[in-house]
Amino acid sequence: MPGVYLSFPFCSQKCSFCNFASGPFSRELESRYNQALHHEVATHDWAWVPDTVYLGGGTPSNMDLRALEQVLSAIPGHPWREATLEAAPGTITPEKARVWRRIGINRVSLGVQSFVAAELARTGRRQTAEIVARDCDVLRSHDITNLNIDLIAGLPHQTPATWRESLEWVAKLDPPHVSVYMFEIDEDSRLGFEILNNGHRYDAHAVPSDDLAAELYEMAVMSLAESGIHRYEISNFAKHQRESLHNSKYWTMAPYVGFGADAHGFDGRKRYGNLESATEYVEAVSSGRTPVRSETSSNIEEERIFTGLRLARGIRLDPDEWLRHAKTIRRFIEAGLLESEVDRLRLTARGVLLSNEVFQEFIAA
Repeated sequence: MPGVYLSFPFCSQKCSFCNFASGPFSRELESRYNQALHHEVATHDWAWVPDTVYLGGGTPSNMDLRALEQVLSAIPGHPWREATLEAAPGTITPEKARVWRRIGINRVSLGVQSFVAAELARTGRRQTAEIVARDCDVLRSHDITNLNIDLIAGLPHQTPATWRESLEWVAKLDPPHVSVYMFEIDEDSRLGFEILNNGHRYDAHAVPSDDLAAELYEMAVMSLAESGIHRYEISNFAKHQRESLHNSKYWTMAPYVGFGADAHGFDGRKRYGNLESATEYVEAVSSGRTPVRSETSSNIEEERIFTGLRLARGIRLDPDEWLRHAKTIRRFIEAGLLESEVDRLRLTARGVLLSNEVFQEFIAA
């Protein structure tokens, strides 16, 4: 079944590690954005009924409740099998949780990143582990029990000891789902820009080495498994049958439609992306123009292989695909990065850590 992605790019602050098109914009722009987002959704020609909805950001947990209800009411299929809202720790209240549940939100993804106050402070965050624990209690008391906790491996000054502290907090809070992302060094985040330019702001000099970041990731794999939370995708871990229904669409090439600034969609044949700037998005929708800035045809075979390889179960290849990629597959199996079983191909534990190198070869093949 298809899904819906909604973008809410507004934050109260811009974290140093963030490389998304989000930030602290004016209240006036936010109000106009909410109206434009509702218009884009309400005027969409629905060719199918979605079964999942995902609100990403930014900080959707700060979205005006009336505006959020209005947007969701324009999406068919309520109540959806899964409707996720991303939330920043410290922004959750009993009133919000009550309204979220009433209007169909049944899953919340908490952008924790770290449970160590000193690590968070260096990125611009002010939360504490106790605040996250309180947020989980509030959500669960309002029948939102399907929780995800986001962590980032590779933040400045992170060590095995501090990472272990974060993992111990995860075990204590016992969420059904955890996402572990490796910090990406690119110029779209302030921290990444400093690293690439040999700068020192945001403690760029203290970002862990690639080897240490890989060690932290492996620690997470083992620690989460001890809590019954197993890896089902490179960055995602879940208890039995608690995988993210919406995000799984991305890795299985299921269609989804995106609404809002910098939102992306896929109809099974082509991909498209909306204007990145919230201001430009609002101006386009308000003037009756399409907010879509790009549209490209997909190479379905290429995408199916490298998205499928992200999954722990791997991907089933047909005889023609085995033959077409035989040389590449053989080389990576010999290098210990891929393994095969009957007609299924998947990454090894070492291959997960070098997955980008593997994916690039299949794209170029």
